[in-house]
Formats: sequence, C-alpha cells, structure tokens
Amino acid sequence: MAPSHRNARQSPETVTTSFLLANLHCPTCVSTIKGVLQDTSADHVRWVSPNVVTSVVTVEHDSAVTIQDMVDALEDAGFEVSGVTSSASGTSSLAELARPGSSSRNGESSRPNITRPTSTLGRWISHSRIPSKGRTDRPSQAEAHLQNCEQCRKAREEGLDVKCGQEEKDISSSDLARPCHTSLPTASEEGEASSPQPAIMSAKSFVTVDTDDATLPKPATQQVWKATLAIGGMTCAACVNTITDEMKKRDWVKEITVNLLTNSATVEFIDKDNTDKLVESIEDLGYDATIDSVASLEEENEPTQERTVEILVEGLYCEHCPGRVTSSLAGFRRQLDVVIKPNPERPILKITYVPEAPDFTIRQILAAIEASDPALTASIYHPPTLEERSKQIQRKHQLQILYRVIFTGIVCIPTFVIGIAYMSLVSDSNMDKHFLMQPWTSGISRAQIALFIMATPVYFFAANIFHVRAFKEIKALWRPGSRTPILQRFYRFGSMNTLMSLGTSIAYISSVSQLLAAAAHHPQSINNSNFYFDSVVFLTFFLLLGRLIESYSKSRTGDAVEMLGKLRPTEAILVAKKGPESEEKDVVVKADLLDFGDVVRVPHGASPPADGVVVQGESKFDESSLTGESRLVNKVPGDQVFSGTVNKDAPLLVQITGVSGTSMLDQIVKIVREGQTKRAPMEQIADLLTAYFVPMVTLVAVLTWVIWMSLGLTGRIPDDYLDVSSGGWVAFALQFAIAVFVVACPCGLALAAPTAIFVGGGMAAKHGILAKGGGEAFETASRIDCVVFDKTGTLTVGGQPTVTDAETYPDGADAEKQHTGPMLAALRAVEENSSHPVAKAIGAYCESQQATAKVTVEDLQELPGKGMKAVYRTSAPEESFEIIIGNEALMQDFAVAISPKVSELLHRWKSEAKSIALAATRPVPPPTNAAPIPSWSVAAALSISDPIRPEAPAVVRVLQARGTRVWMLSGDNPVTAAAVAARIGIPPDQVISGVLPAQKSDKIKYLQSTLKARAGGGGSESATRRATVAMVGDGINDSPALTAADVGVAIGSGSDVAISSAAFVLVRSDLRGVVALLDLSAAVFRRIKLNFGWALVYNVVAVPIAAGVLYPIVSGGNHVRLDPVWASLAMALSSISVVTSSLLLRSPIPGIGFKERAIEV
Repeated sequence: MAPSHRNARQSPETVTTSFLLANLHCPTCVSTIKGVLQDTSADHVRWVSPNVVTSVVTVEHDSAVTIQDMVDALEDAGFEVSGVTSSASGTSSLAELARPGSSSRNGESSRPNITRPTSTLGRWISHSRIPSKGRTDRPSQAEAHLQNCEQCRKAREEGLDVKCGQEEKDISSSDLARPCHTSLPTASEEGEASSPQPAIMSAKSFVTVDTDDATLPKPATQQVWKATLAIGGMTCAACVNTITDEMKKRDWVKEITVNLLTNSATVEFIDKDNTDKLVESIEDLGYDATIDSVASLEEENEPTQERTVEILVEGLYCEHCPGRVTSSLAGFRRQLDVVIKPNPERPILKITYVPEAPDFTIRQILAAIEASDPALTASIYHPPTLEERSKQIQRKHQLQILYRVIFTGIVCIPTFVIGIAYMSLVSDSNMDKHFLMQPWTSGISRAQIALFIMATPVYFFAANIFHVRAFKEIKALWRPGSRTPILQRFYRFGSMNTLMSLGTSIAYISSVSQLLAAAAHHPQSINNSNFYFDSVVFLTFFLLLGRLIESYSKSRTGDAVEMLGKLRPTEAILVAKKGPESEEKDVVVKADLLDFGDVVRVPHGASPPADGVVVQGESKFDESSLTGESRLVNKVPGDQVFSGTVNKDAPLLVQITGVSGTSMLDQIVKIVREGQTKRAPMEQIADLLTAYFVPMVTLVAVLTWVIWMSLGLTGRIPDDYLDVSSGGWVAFALQFAIAVFVVACPCGLALAAPTAIFVGGGMAAKHGILAKGGGEAFETASRIDCVVFDKTGTLTVGGQPTVTDAETYPDGADAEKQHTGPMLAALRAVEENSSHPVAKAIGAYCESQQATAKVTVEDLQELPGKGMKAVYRTSAPEESFEIIIGNEALMQDFAVAISPKVSELLHRWKSEAKSIALAATRPVPPPTNAAPIPSWSVAAALSISDPIRPEAPAVVRVLQARGTRVWMLSGDNPVTAAAVAARIGIPPDQVISGVLPAQKSDKIKYLQSTLKARAGGGGSESATRRATVAMVGDGINDSPALTAADVGVAIGSGSDVAISSAAFVLVRSDLRGVVALLDLSAAVFRRIKLNFGWALVYNVVAVPIAAGVLYPIVSGGNHVRLDPVWASLAMALSSISVVTSSLLLRSPIPGIGFKERAIEV
C-alpha cells in the first residue's frame, strides 16, 4: 500500500478515531483487528480498543495516520466499516470517503492532504459502499472475514447461511438517518462533486449526526412487553415457586408474578418474539399455559375515540370469501383500517375505526359485511377474558376432582364395612366376619383381597391426579437442559402433589409388597394390620375432598370482582332516528353494538349500558355499586352517568361517551384485578418456607422411619410398642413415615395472604375503595402513623368555589373606579385561560358583574403556583394596560405596593378561612427607555370561599382517636390555612402552608424523615423507625406527593380512576373512605397474620405428632398416635380453615369480619 502524502508536522496531533463495524462478532475478531491496525502504522498507533458489545473499535493515533489507511486495512481483513467518527481538528479524508475514486491502491492516485476542516468532534460518517478502483470486492472481503472470524467459520462448518457483510444490518435508519447540521460534499453517479447542501442522507451514502457530547452510538434498547397467561395444573405454593424460579432464569424475563388463586401469571419480558417461548417454557415444567394478552409497556394509551373490534364472520367456506368481506368495507370513505383479515380457518376480522354516530357505527359495519353475501353472518367476537379462562381452568380442575371424589366415596362404603366395621366393630362369632377373615390363599384373608381389589382402581385412577403432576414436576426438574443446579435439585423440589403421591404410594406399595411376600413364603396367616389398603382409599378420599373444598373456596374469593363485571347490562334501548325530520324510534340492540355518540334510553330500574352524559330528563341514580355511597345522586342534563349504576326515578336519554371496555366500571374491574396480583411483602416469608417445605418433610419422614426402625431393632423401646404381626419394626416405623407425608401441608402457608388480599380487595371495591397497590399497599396502610391531607378539593369541597367578597380599586379615587368595567372584562378574559378552580370562580364573578364585553388580551403568561400575567390593548394606546392576577407571592414578585387598608381587609378575610386573590394593573410601558416605567397598583382584591367538607372534622377526630397524626398541606397563605385547620381540628403546628404544587412531594419526604413511628394505637414513639406517612389528595395535581408518600390515596377522581399514581383510589368524594381504608387494611393484615400463624402452628404441631412423639403415652390401653387416615383429614381441614378464615372477613360480626365504622357528621 503506497503511503499517503501528509503535511509535515513538528509534533503530530493525538487523534481518537472510532469505527463502527457491522460484522464484529467474537474475541477472534478483536485480536485480528488489533493486529491489523497495529501493523498499519505501528509507530503512530497508541492503542486499539475493539468492543464486541457495541461493535465499535476505538483507536488513539497520531494525526500522521489517515483514516482511509485504517479503513482500507480493516476492509482488507474482511470487516465492514459502517461509520467513522474522529476528534481530528480537520481531515478531508472523512469527506472524501464518499467519493468514488478518492480512494486508490498501489499508488494509482494520491490521497488529498489534511488541509480542510470538516465536522467537529463526534460526527459519525458512514463509509460509502461504492467500489473504487482497486477496492476489495465483496466476495473476497467475505472470504477474508471468514479467515479472521471464528464464529462465522463455525457457522459455515455447521451448514448455516453466513452473511459476513450483513449489509442489511449495518445500521438502522433511526440511528443514522438524522438531520445534518453541516454542509458536506456529495457525489454524483459520474463521480463529480456537487455543491455543498444540507441533507438527510441514508447510511448507504453519507450521514453526519451531531453528538456534541462525544458519546458513541448506543445499541437500540429492546422493547419491554407485558403478557398475562392462564395457567392450569397449579395446586399449591410450590407450583408457584417452581414456575417463578424457572422463568426468572431466562435472561429475557424481567419480572413474573404467578397467582395461584386466579390460575394466572403476569410476565414482563423483552422482545415480543419471546411470547411463544413463554408458553413453551411453562409447559416444559408440566403445566398448561395459554396467552391471554400481550401489550407493550412503553406505549402510552392516550384517551381516544378510536375503537378496535374483532368480528366473527360465520359462513366463510372458500378462499374468495375473505376478499368479499374486505371489499364490503372499502365502500366506507371514513377512517377504517383492516388490521387482520379473516380466513376460513380463523374467520375473525379485526378492524380499527373512529365512529361517527349515528351514520357510521359498528352496526353499519356489520350490516355491510352481511350484505356482501347472504351466507355470511357477522357478530362481535369476544375472546375469553382472563377471568373466564381462570374459571374454565378451575371448573375443569373441580370436575376432575369431583369425579374422583364420587368414585372414591362409593368405594369408601364397602371399604368401611369390610376394613373397619367387620374387622373392629363386629363380634368374632359373626359368620360373615368369620368368612371374610378366614385365610383364602397364602394366609391372606378374603377381606384383604377385597380391599386390594377396591384400593387398586382408587390408587391408579382417583389418586393419579397426584401421581401425574408429581411425575411432571420431577421430570421437569431433571429434564435435559434444566437450568436448576444439580445440588439445588436435592433441596428444592416437589409440591403438595409430591407429598400426597408419596403418602398414598408408600401405603399401597408396602401393602402390595406384603401380598407378594405372602405369595412367596405361604404363611399360615397374616395380621390384617400389616396392610394399608383401607388407608389408601380413605387417604385418597380425604385428600381429594379437601382439595375440592379448597378449590371451590378459592374461587369464591374473587366473587366480588366477578359480580362487578356482571353489573353491566347486555342489552340497550337505542333511540334511532333515520333523518333530521323523522321521529325517534326505540330499538333494542346488544350493548356491544353501541358506539360513541349513540343516544340510549335508560328507563326506571335500568342501568346505562355504557358511560354517558344525560341529554334529556332528570332523575336519581343509585351509585352504591361503584362508590359504596347508598345516598341517591341527582342527575340533570350535562351530568355524567356510569354503567353499573341504577336509575331509581324517571327515564332519561343518555349520549354514550364510553363504550364497552372503556367505562368506569371496566376501569374499576381492571384496577381491582391488577391490585390482586400485587403481593404483600409478608408473602415472601411463605415463599421461603414453601420452597424448602417438601424436601424438609421428606427428610423428616425418612428420619422418622429410620429412627423408629433403629430404636426397635436395637431394643431401645419395649417390645409391646410393636403392634404389627409381620414386617416387624420396618412396617411399624413405616406407619409414622406415611403419617408425616400426609399430614404436612404447605397450602395453608401459601393461601394465608393471597386469599385475604383477594377478599379484602373485593370488599374495598364494594366500599368505593380501589386497591391499586394490592397486598403491599394493604400491608403498608395497616401501619399508617400519619395522614397528610391536601386542603383544596380534599378537606374542602373544591370543584366550584365562589367569590364571596370583592373590592375594586380599594386605594383609588372615584376617577380610577371608572375603569372597573374594562379591568373586570380583562380579568375575565385572562382567567378563562386557566383551569384552576379559583380562576373559574373569579371568571364567574366577573361575568356576574356584567363584565361580558369581548376583549382581547395578549402576551398571556402562566406563572406556576402564583397566577397569570397579560396585556390588555385597545385602539387607544393610553387606555391599554398590563394586568397580573394571583396570590400575594405574585404581588411581591412584581413589587406591588399594598396599603395598610388593603392589608387589614385581606387579614380579615384570611381569618374567616377564605382564600385571597389580588389583581394589579399598570399602563403599558412606553417603547422607549426615556420615560420612567410606571408602577403597579392594586386593581382588585377578592376573597374566595371553598366550603369545608361536612364530614372533615369528624374524620379528623376519628383518626386522632385511633392514634394517627393528622397534617394539612396547603398552597394558601398561613392565616387562611390556619383558619381552615382550626375549624377542622388540626393543630396549628401540624399545618404546612404556602406550598407550591411541585414542593408538596418535598414536604412529604420531610415528614417521613422527621416523624417517628408510634407503638400501636398512638403509644410511645420509636427511637429508630420512621413514621409511615399517607397522603390524601385529588389524584392528579398531587401526583408527585402521592407517589412520594408511603401510601397515596386519591379522592374524588371521578371516572379517571386509572390515571392516578396513588396506591388507593376513593371513587366517592367522601373522607370517611379514608377511615374505612385504614380500618379495612388493618383488618386484612390482621387476618393475614392469623392465617399465617395458624398454618405455621398447625405444621409445627401436626408433623411431630404424626412422627410419633406422643406414642409413648397410653390412653385407654392404646398408644396415642395419628393414624395416616386421620392425618389426611387433618391436612385437608388445615387449608380449608385458612380459606374459610379469609372468607369470614365478609361477615359483619365484630371481631370476625369487617364492618365500616359509623361516623356521625
């Protein structure tokens, strides 16, 4: 390679150059690149740093080395250069890379000197792919790359298609096709340079991108998706742990939450292409999995009237039918897009459209499809929801168990008669007993043969539900490619199915072994106590019966959410009108055929089919199903009504504003459902215990068997302990081991928290409280030490405050007061541009003062947290003025002088708990600097009254009585804030006033850092533990503070319940809901601790008893022991009792359930 001509330099400049390579694959490439660049000019290259992750090679070198030399060397080695950036102060070679003929080999043409400055530091320049004379062609370059890249060589040896250049993957248009901020030369097809021009060029030509921060291009971030799945086959917490642990080992899974009660899972994962892998991975573990929904977490769902609908088209019988369906929709010259076309295999059409009722709705779309072919029938397709899938899984599971319970129950009758009644209760002189007990063959009695015949189908059919699942779990654990470490497979395995299968299997196999031993040795007789065939039948029966009751009880915990979903009517009375002059006609249609803008009639006793606005009539509605408020709510034209509420008075006409899936009821169901999937921190303890439960029980059972057998064989225990005639101490010890397997139950531990949270979430929804934060929020709310209320709109009514006092030009003369009309008109025009409640009150006041003239204000500015500023101009310049309107802080910022007279007036209003607003004006300053700038003067003083909520004082008293400190945050002035607090009952030292909206979160953090927690019920303060702080606000303006608090409570969010960042949302605007929330949270968490404690105590007590610690005690001539049959019954009752305990939360009986506290207003 001929050396380039360079400018002579006394001291070469140090340059950092980075190359973006499209095919930098492996460590072999790294070593090759280092060698190639070092060989290019060893004296001038300081260091080379290739990065396999970012595909960027960074080189520090002297300016004597041209970039083109390094590019040529890399390409000769088979690497494809996609981009170059350099810190060189000037280099024409960067620009010349894009020119055909500017690069030459073997001295055929000289390179241009580095004389002309181009891009600044950090400009990425893509290398041209136009081959020049002497340039290595692509096949040769690919072969060169194969010689230097081990990864590509291996791929070719394995028969894979290797694209070394990967031209199509060089660099994405989003990375490089950005606006250029410098004019650079481009090349024409003939190689002639065109004039410089700014452009947006592709990576295949010439791209310049500003990166003044000198950062290298970052790899594209992978999109995160959220999937919900229905999972079948889970029976206990060990199943949950198995799925969770295994899925977390996948590097593309970010987060997973598995819910045993709903038979579902929520997974956050990278790359939508991994959706199928989710199902495959779970099925590999032995469970059934079905995708319910997949959505991107990075897409913002903005409110829109656009509707996406799936339509089931029945009657598609050939490949031409789908074309007729889509053609029928082409006639709509409106916004309609076909997302998925139907086909005979899957006749579902998916469309997106914007309705325009009554002319263009889903009804016209369905009619158009059916009109295209008489054989076609179109209807809206509703895929099964997660709840429906969960119900199907539960129903299938319950039926499987029910059939087995019935079969085993039938077998239990003769088993009881033969195995218990005849053997233990009937006299030995009875002829039937003599016949049954008489040895039939090899010393085995007819009774045992009969029990063997009955126990065998029970073991292989009824109990197979345990055997199959236990086998799948073990198989998944030891399958080839399992990510579970070998050692971990011995101390974390199995589930409740494993214990049940082991218990029944040991009993059955040991009994069959006794039969085989008897057949081999032909004894005269065998003691019936050596056999456990009756135990197999009763064990299986009690285990299945307990599982059935548990499954049914678990399904009941979500009834509240299911009932909410059933509040929505399925039909609606549509008020149809064919033309402007035609009469209205009532038509009964399905509720899902309604669209935005449709008008429906809601008769007495009916519920609106969707959310809407009253357009005709007046009535009263019962909204208790959504808000928990039993008081009827008046509705007049313009008021909003919600699906799920009931019209208790006259019929109404309602215009639809929210179709199925977007109503407030849908949002409530969604929030409650999501809240139920969020686990309480206490559940981590249960997870830890259940993860090691089966191995520990297995170890205890084996040790029990070994210890009892060893004690018997060594003579350490009396011979009269031995109560079996054959099998000796081995069979004797085996009974204790079986009992340990059967009595141990992790289900109670696993169900302790989720069942209580499910019931609590449903009860909260009934009281108008949406638990968005789930179990974690309930746990935190149960130990709240301090509640902070926002003043405006929370402790006060908010919404529509009114101006109660007003003074215009309080310091002015009568001449100034002549300007009152224009000033109020300007004031109204300014406040119309604000959505703040105080601004609306001032605007309404100005309108009431006949200030309705149309005026124009300019240069409108909003000063956050303080007010507004504008300029009022008229045709006469001398009558134009500037105006500011806001609080006292705004007046101070503009140096507005407030006289003692006005200050006294303001102080009086503040002491009456009224908010203050001031307006000031001044003439428009002259355009020249010669004249002095006029000063501001007070033009109006107004007091705004926001009534205190009637229940606020009582709520504050109740909170203080239960030991909870109450604070108030306000953006109002200190005097007004103190006056409001005094009326409510909040101490003045617990009031923080003058706080801007952006500062509220800082004040919450301040309280968290300074207040200390109190020992239950307002006891002594903790020296170390900080207070748990709850913030109660409006859910929108107070979002930062709600997020900063330990528990955020949004009150009165109306239909926008989903937009709040709070952990809890109070649907009804009633502060008594705060007390109900704290009381319910405490009740739920107490029940969780009770359930958890009971389940823990049960296992701690039952396992030792089953292991035989009480056996040395003799009662009634018999040793005290827990027979395996009764152990199985105890196990079933333990999990049933936990679920029942959670369901009892619904009881209104004090001390057993929860009942909302009565607060007198």
